[in-house]
Amino acid sequence: MDIDTQAMKDFPEQSQPWPGRTDRLDPVPDHGETSYVGRGRLEGKRALITGGDSGIGRATAIAFAKEGADVAISYLEVEQEDAEETRKHVEAAGRRCLLLPTDQRTEEANIALARAAVEGLGGIDVLVNNAGYQMAQDSLADISDEQLRQTYETNIFSIFWLTKALLDDLEPGASVINCTSIQAFQPSETLLDYASTKAAINNFTVNLAAELGPRGIRVNAVAPGPIWTPLQPATKPAESLPEFGKNAPLGRAGHPIEVATAFVYLATDDASYVSGTVLGVTGGKPVF
Repeated sequence: MDIDTQAMKDFPEQSQPWPGRTDRLDPVPDHGETSYVGRGRLEGKRALITGGDSGIGRATAIAFAKEGADVAISYLEVEQEDAEETRKHVEAAGRRCLLLPTDQRTEEANIALARAAVEGLGGIDVLVNNAGYQMAQDSLADISDEQLRQTYETNIFSIFWLTKALLDDLEPGASVINCTSIQAFQPSETLLDYASTKAAINNFTVNLAAELGPRGIRVNAVAPGPIWTPLQPATKPAESLPEFGKNAPLGRAGHPIEVATAFVYLATDDASYVSGTVLGVTGGKPVF
């Protein structure tokens, strides 16, 4: 891929109201709009990608489409403009993109999302549980009950509910891919609640892989490191952003498309004997 890695080394101070907008990021991240070239490795597949409007979710949707998959994406209603942009790029690749605005913080919402995706695409071959919420706080005392509930309902409860709702629709050869984080292995003090949900996702991934393996369904996770998405200026102090990603051994943050390639690999038949694995895309930070 021809991507600008230099742009990921220096970020100006900036902030946005949560959940953030892609077009307000400086610099604008690469989602593979032109840099990613598909090879037909997901031809005919149907994927549901949560949090598919921006960041890693958008990049994964674009990459999947360029590999031949039709996609459905979920997102919050306030993120409609970003979702429309994702659809534009998926359709430019010649694939379908179903937009399913959903707040995944209840079981009922996830059941409805699962049914809409299956009916809209005719089935689901790949489930990408990517939607996430974080908000940095200086101490445990600053984490409100509301924030704690939103973090757990969005990051871990929704994965249980949505995957459970799709269990009867997943056929042998299907794949579930969860988005965890370097935070599960190297937690930041300011992300206490968020990091703990990511550790839970790792455990969920391993256990579900053991359960679904006999059915021929693979379950894996991708653990991104510092990746430049709207989540960063919307949830962290503006003054911290010029240093974002510099503590990675590669000395920079990553583009969303650099993570999406890991999701592509795990969704393809190239990974037919890979299950119960957490694949790190961290710029060199260890995930063990």
